[in-house]
Amino acid sequence: MNTALWTTVLGFFGIAVSIFETKKGKFLGKCARIWAKIILFCSGIKYTVKNLDNLNLSNSYIFAGNHSSGFDILLGFAGLPFWIVSIAKIELRSIVILGTVMKIAGHIFVDRKNHENAMESLKKASISLKKLPRSVLLYPEGTRTKDGSIQNFKPGGLLLAVETGIPIVPIYYSGTYSIIKEGPWKMNNQKLKLIIGKPILTEKYSFNTRRELAKKVRSEVLKLSNTFKD
Repeated sequence: MNTALWTTVLGFFGIAVSIFETKKGKFLGKCARIWAKIILFCSGIKYTVKNLDNLNLSNSYIFAGNHSSGFDILLGFAGLPFWIVSIAKIELRSIVILGTVMKIAGHIFVDRKNHENAMESLKKASISLKKLPRSVLLYPEGTRTKDGSIQNFKPGGLLLAVETGIPIVPIYYSGTYSIIKEGPWKMNNQKLKLIIGKPILTEKYSFNTRRELAKKVRSEVLKLSNTFKD
């Protein structure tokens, strides 16, 4: 209920303000951060952000992390003080209100069932990010973990960093898997943590070495997870 309410309220408000923006979508980016903070607060969920000083707050980054639950998205938007867009499955584009807000905000929709369409979407996204730099929230596993372990990282989305020169920042979402109990609307009472790694420069990587890059990023996320256990 909270999610639907605040998505509608902040979505319409952000769309109205964005009409007058020169950098289209930037205000909706701020709304997304407020949206995530409000939902976490209303859900009684506390969180901390560690190692934010690894980053330059005036830069843009590709944030790549593990994917355990829907709380990853909320924690990412709430905890990272950047203009952020996400890479989302194309099905979200057809959802009333949410899809419209995401399109205007400049989020990147990818057809995971069609490789050619997915790569074309990423090419367009690279051009857009070069023209109007902003940060991207990315989940290279491609789907949520079923057992809490970090799966292999797919290289597709990480090519955005290679194409644009935007550094990749490994991040680890701690507690977002174990916070959910079995059964609907049940959660454990625990604090979430967002742990930020050091930026990875991508100049030495290319399309041909994309899998090596994916392994490197996953390795850094695993290091963060071993340092900060759930």
